[in-house]
Amino acid sequence: MKAAEGVAYIVAQVLGGIAGAYLLYWMFTTSPLYKKSIQGLGTDGYGKQSHLLVSEGGAFLIEVVLTAVFVMVVLFATHKAAIQGAAGVAIGFGLVIVHLIGIPLTGTSVNPARSLGPALVVGGTALNQVWLFLVAPLVGAIVAALIHLVLADRSKDDVVV
Repeated sequence: MKAAEGVAYIVAQVLGGIAGAYLLYWMFTTSPLYKKSIQGLGTDGYGKQSHLLVSEGGAFLIEVVLTAVFVMVVLFATHKAAIQGAAGVAIGFGLVIVHLIGIPLTGTSVNPARSLGPALVVGGTALNQVWLFLVAPLVGAIVAALIHLVLADRSKDDVVV
């Protein structure tokens, strides 16, 4: 992937996250029971915004670890040495497990674009706390990439001499 393609991919994800959040908000506003300040849109949070009142530092660590685990699943499942055709199952299962663990803790980001859209729509505390859910997944992805570089079987990689 070229740098320009990577930037375009990131921009498309962010715009998609924002558009999806506004679409979800529009659908929810058709209900007289929906209140943005009460239900939100699945925004992430720490402190009082966390179901279990996880601290800011705890939330950062949780998001780094969960993102690292998920990205490692993706990297190892799609590696040349992996069983071809099994990646989708492994990645889907990995994402489910990460969310089952993380939703009660922070709401589970593991994707900055997924966190940014709802935070922009909801505003307030969600927007003030979104920085953590943008930075921690990036740190987690870097950790996963480094672990993958150390542990991945390189015997099937093409060797350029």
